[in-house]
Amino acid sequence: MINIAICGATGYTGYEIIKILLRHPKADIRVLTAKLDKPAKISEEFPELKGKIDLVCEELVVNHILKKKIDLVFLALPHRISMEYASRFINKGKMVIDLSADFRLKDVKEYERYYGQKHIYKDYLAQSVYGLPELYKDSIKRTRFIANPGCYPTGSILAVAPLLAKKRAAKDTIIFDAKSGTTGAGRKAVLGLIFGEVAENLKAYKVGTHQHAPEITQELSNLAGKKIDILFTPHLVPIRRGILTTAYVSLNKKSDLSSLLRCYKSFYQNAPFVKIYDEGLLPQVHDIVNTNYCGIGIALSSDKKKAIVVSVIDNLLKGASGQAVQNMNIACGFPETMGLE
Repeated sequence: MINIAICGATGYTGYEIIKILLRHPKADIRVLTAKLDKPAKISEEFPELKGKIDLVCEELVVNHILKKKIDLVFLALPHRISMEYASRFINKGKMVIDLSADFRLKDVKEYERYYGQKHIYKDYLAQSVYGLPELYKDSIKRTRFIANPGCYPTGSILAVAPLLAKKRAAKDTIIFDAKSGTTGAGRKAVLGLIFGEVAENLKAYKVGTHQHAPEITQELSNLAGKKIDILFTPHLVPIRRGILTTAYVSLNKKSDLSSLLRCYKSFYQNAPFVKIYDEGLLPQVHDIVNTNYCGIGIALSSDKKKAIVVSVIDNLLKGASGQAVQNMNIACGFPETMGLE
């Protein structure tokens, strides 16, 4: 049994971590923190939790949390804020799973460019492991500091990783067209996210400037062993949760669909949360939402020189909280799927 603190418990990702861990046989939630006007039970913020967990959400005070004999801290805090707390818990020997972007990008200049703040804890970047289990499971097993991937990068990277790893992609730019539900923006009052603005609407946003683009580029380049150029365009769609990503990849030679599917199934044979769809089938949001799975389907262009890959994840689960618990399971030596199926 491990004792857990969740910092940022009243956000969507914190809430999802709580729900998962309540059914996890090896996890004991000891501390919840949140930025509230006054201390309140988590069940007052989320009535669904009444009778299941009635811990009071406290102010985030590191020394107070440490007194509770915590083994692992989930940081479900905003970007730019998380870095300070991560460093303090790491220094005290605690395992940290950070759901912010503060330790995902290894290039400090890229972080500062896209997140608009100086990275004052860059010495910790070398300690963090990028927590995408399908690529870094062995490293996750050996670390105590995990930088949980972003939601868009998870869906995008998993969509094309086999083609790059198996040297089947050409040198052309990879195009990602991604569509996300509103919970991807977090639990906050923003005009562009209210029902009247989102309903019956569809829009692209942060075109050419989205902060997840360098994260996708970093990981795909590491996988390919060379710099990979991408175009990434996100869209907001009027659903609560789920991300559907369509990736367009030029192949280095003509291919047949059965060969590509064998490539994907081989690459993900030890990935319990990746589902490869059979020929002629593509994943839909309804297939995957409320699970920790990534569904992947593949089609070919008429000339058989381009792969069109569709991936679907739940942005709050495989794109955030579910993946965080998956990482916890791996790092702590539990079955990878524990609490997630």
